[in-house]
Amino acid sequence: MSSSNVAPPRRIIRLVGVYDAESSLRGELAYWIGARLGRRHCALCEITHGSVRERPEWKACRDGLPVPFDNHHRDDQPTAVRIATGGITPVVVAETDSAPVIVLSPADLEACAGSIDRLVEAIERAAARLDLTWTTP
Repeated sequence: MSSSNVAPPRRIIRLVGVYDAESSLRGELAYWIGARLGRRHCALCEITHGSVRERPEWKACRDGLPVPFDNHHRDDQPTAVRIATGGITPVVVAETDSAPVIVLSPADLEACAGSIDRLVEAIERAAARLDLTWTTP
């Protein structure tokens, strides 16, 4: 087989994280109270947020990634992402030059144990496994 028959890697255009929470004030408050009482849990929220707001170290990490990383909630995620995930949350999806691809599942995010570094490492491993490459700026 010649190398011209090998499909080139798909390029990651953007990463999209989807929280297991609703975006409304009521939804945010319900999640916050539920999390404090041990009744609600979102592994992606644990990575990106402190008890009230986005972690400064997450903002710095996100700004240093080779592509944008946008976060959404269950109710405001892009339609293409919702279709790709089948509504599963929390999740990280790579929007590629061909189609959205699930990069990290709820179990993958749980394995990060709240660590931003583990999140980045998991994304890099998944990208390599899925034959995804970063776009060049």
